[in-house]
Amino acid sequence: MVESNNKLQTLQPKAKVEQLNFYYGSTHVLKDVNMVVAKNVVTALIGPSGCGKTTLLRCFNRLHDLYPGNRYEGSILLDSAPTNILSRKVDPIELRMRIGMVFQRPNPFPKSIYENVAYGLRVRGISKQSIIDERVEQALQDAALWDEVKDRLKDMAFNLSGGQQQRLCIARALATNPELILFDEPTSALDPNATSSIEQLIGQLKQQVTILIVTHSMQQAARISDYTAFMYLGELVEFGATQSVFSSPKQERTADYVFGHIG
Repeated sequence: MVESNNKLQTLQPKAKVEQLNFYYGSTHVLKDVNMVVAKNVVTALIGPSGCGKTTLLRCFNRLHDLYPGNRYEGSILLDSAPTNILSRKVDPIELRMRIGMVFQRPNPFPKSIYENVAYGLRVRGISKQSIIDERVEQALQDAALWDEVKDRLKDMAFNLSGGQQQRLCIARALATNPELILFDEPTSALDPNATSSIEQLIGQLKQQVTILIVTHSMQQAARISDYTAFMYLGELVEFGATQSVFSSPKQERTADYVFGHIG
C-alpha cells in the first residue's frame, strides 16, 4: 500500500497515473501503480536498479511502443486533455511533442546546434523562419545555453562539451513548449560542475514546466525534488513530500532504502 502525503491533495495535478500495469512480453514489470504528478514541481522516482522507475517514466511518452510485445494496462491522464494517453487513439509522435524527454547520456542529433533545437518545430509543421528563429533562441535561453552558443549556431552539436550537449537536449525538448519533461538520470554521465549546472537549471525550469526525474542518487533527489516516489520490485511503495520521505518514511521498505539497508 502506498503512503502519500496529505499535502498532495492541495496541489494541482498535471498528470494522474491510475492502476497502471506494464508487461515486457509475459513479464509483469509495473504493478498497479497509482500516483499524482503535481503541476510545476519536480517529482523524483527513486529505488534500486530494476525496480521499474525508468519503465514508469517511459510510459509517459509511450517509448515502449517502439518495441513489440510490450503491453500497458490502466491509464495516465493529463490535465490538458483527460484522455488516457496510453490509448491507441493517441498519436505517440504528437504525444512526444507534449511530453519531452532528456536521456541519461546527451544524444544530440548529427546536425547543427540550431537544427537540433528546430527539429521538433519542423516535425510539427512550423515553417515560418521568424517563428523558428524566435523559438530556438527562447529555448536556448531557457536552457541557459544561449550566451555560450549564439555566435556559433551553425556549428555541429558534437563540438559542444558534455554538459553543453545535455543542455542542448533540454533546449530541444523545450522548443515545442511541452507540458511535462521526463529526465532519465540526466547527470549520470556528467562531471560535478556540469551536474550542478543541470540541477540548477531543473530548479528554474519547474516554474514553466512540470518535471518528472529518475535518479539513482538519493542526494540529488533530496536536493532538487519537491516530491519523491519510492519504487521497489515494480510497486510504488511510498509517495510524498521529499523531506518527509527522506526524514520520516512511513514504510519499512522505504526506510531500509533511504537509510542504506538495501540498495
